[in-house]
Amino acid sequence: MSAPFGRASGARDARAAAGRGPRARRTALAVTGAVGLAGAAVIAGGALGARGGAGRPDAPAPAGQAAPGATALAPGGTPSPGARGIGDPLMPLAGNGGYTVGRYTLTFDWRAPGTPFPASANIRATATQALSRFDLDFAGNTLRTVTVDGAPAKAVRDGDELVVTPAKPLARGRTFTVQVGYTADPTQRRHRDDAIQDYGWVPTADGTLLSPQPDGAKMIFPADDHPSLRAPVTFKVTTPPGLTAVANGRLVERVRQKDGRTRWTYDSEAPVAAQLVQLAIGKYDLTERRGPGGLPVRDAVPEDLVAGTEQYRSLTPEHLSWLEQRLGPYPFRRYGVLVGDAELPVALETQSLSVVPSADLLGDQVDAERNLVHELTHHWTGDSVAVRRWSDLWLSEGHARFYERLYSDTHGGPSLEDAMRAAYEQHDQWRHDDGAPAEPRASTLFRQMRYDGSALVLYALREKVGEDTFGRIERSWVTTYRGRAAGTRDFVALASRVAGQDLTSFLDAWLYGAHTPPMPGRPDWRTDPVAED
Repeated sequence: MSAPFGRASGARDARAAAGRGPRARRTALAVTGAVGLAGAAVIAGGALGARGGAGRPDAPAPAGQAAPGATALAPGGTPSPGARGIGDPLMPLAGNGGYTVGRYTLTFDWRAPGTPFPASANIRATATQALSRFDLDFAGNTLRTVTVDGAPAKAVRDGDELVVTPAKPLARGRTFTVQVGYTADPTQRRHRDDAIQDYGWVPTADGTLLSPQPDGAKMIFPADDHPSLRAPVTFKVTTPPGLTAVANGRLVERVRQKDGRTRWTYDSEAPVAAQLVQLAIGKYDLTERRGPGGLPVRDAVPEDLVAGTEQYRSLTPEHLSWLEQRLGPYPFRRYGVLVGDAELPVALETQSLSVVPSADLLGDQVDAERNLVHELTHHWTGDSVAVRRWSDLWLSEGHARFYERLYSDTHGGPSLEDAMRAAYEQHDQWRHDDGAPAEPRASTLFRQMRYDGSALVLYALREKVGEDTFGRIERSWVTTYRGRAAGTRDFVALASRVAGQDLTSFLDAWLYGAHTPPMPGRPDWRTDPVAED
């Protein structure tokens, strides 16, 4: 996701305090029946190391191995409840313990803008412990039915948690299917006082699109909602005549029904985190072109904006080539831009289909390309290489902002050095207000420190080790952890290994220190004095 730009030189953005929403009261509901369609099981990876404090983790997880946490296999065979969250200090109830999701199949019977509609989620999962009950992240919406393997299950709503008790306990290692039938409410949105602003369902003139980051997927479907947890998604969406549905991945089937409505089926093609799921419905044209190596590039554009946005959308193959030269092959099977003709405060990197506000594609080219390159970069760092926990967000947003700035440097924007010097001047203030790059607070997660402030960490690393070594670190990072979750300690260890020197103390000072370290090779750079609250 890209934050608002502010001034081209680095932006002294206004700093607002983030609020906390009230916990919903506990309500209980016993539900029966079955709806939805079963999906094929595909084992997904990624887990979080659960720790009690908000500080940095003690050690990197070995490559290919999930950090220990609430989702680890439980010893013994006595059924017990799955954990309510996977232990992320910033969002304690994000994700769920006791199982891994193999596939989501989401069935939506869309009616009209702002109108509730029938929906169902079929979740194929595998128990990682003997389960007496388990949770799903699910907020709002009207619950209709819940079954486990076709048998009615007890469901209790506790705030944003849906606690499901199957008729019989589930053995460790067992694959099971949960079906949740509900009435979806496409007006559900929440607000954060950072770059995210309003998120969840985003209304458009004739339909909707999704902005689920960071934890808004639970307003759309029952999920295991943490960025380190991913599973493939099948979408089955029925739309009224004249409307198009578009979602992550490949269009598998489009069937015109007898009543004139159309059934659209999409396959995400790769595991996707709940915060990166996209579904848009409206009067869209689907335009196609080819990227490097014949990569399919499919844009979804409101009918009246196809011509007006073509100039900047046509640059996507160039952006892909530029990033592939620095980060290696694009990590998914297809890409595209979803033009958001709605009140979107920011662009968003939903997997394989980045959302870019129409205003950005109708304005200044430098700003448009910054957004386009930023969201595309996320597909390497943030989507393919997922963050292990929310405090690792600097790895996602910092990389996207760094390459956005690097591209802009030679394509009409401010120089990278000027942008980074401006960020350096403000860095102590950002540390004071928003936390160090790798130590955010929940309320300051998507503040300027995670954008230009974290890009500055990568710039400092490049100045420390040199451009060639930095390039090797970056390519190794996205290659080593492709399709997996990784965290800050993983990055520090990899950078040290590739550089042939221990960079721990250098990077720890930048990532966790109370004050901004000196910039290598820039002895004249100074931070501005901190203004106390």
